[in-house]
Amino acid sequence: MKTERPVYLSLTQFAWPFTAIASITHRVTGVLLVLGVGFLLWLAAMALESSAGFAAAAATLAQPWAKPVLLATLAALFYHLFAGIKHIFMDFHIGDSFAAAKASSVVVFLLTFIATAAAGAWLW
Repeated sequence: MKTERPVYLSLTQFAWPFTAIASITHRVTGVLLVLGVGFLLWLAAMALESSAGFAAAAATLAQPWAKPVLLATLAALFYHLFAGIKHIFMDFHIGDSFAAAKASSVVVFLLTFIATAAAGAWLW
């Protein structure tokens, strides 16, 4: 019996639904938040230790890589926050149809872009 199913399914050739991309992004931003919050807690602990620690934290934030890392952490926070709010609404069966889930995923990405752009303008 010959089947018409593919033997090899390449993930790069697979047409991911937008809601699947949104779900995976929510998980990835959760992991990024763990790393980003760890960095921010390290900075806060260093800054609160002494005046020399505060100067060291300020010098760390003055490095050229610090603003992009901070912006990436904020972007992950914004996305995770907006997607979490979307999930809370879905828990109450508000917008839990496929069409509404797709539309709310687009809204989450748009809100994240707007909030990240505003944070980037504030940082720079």
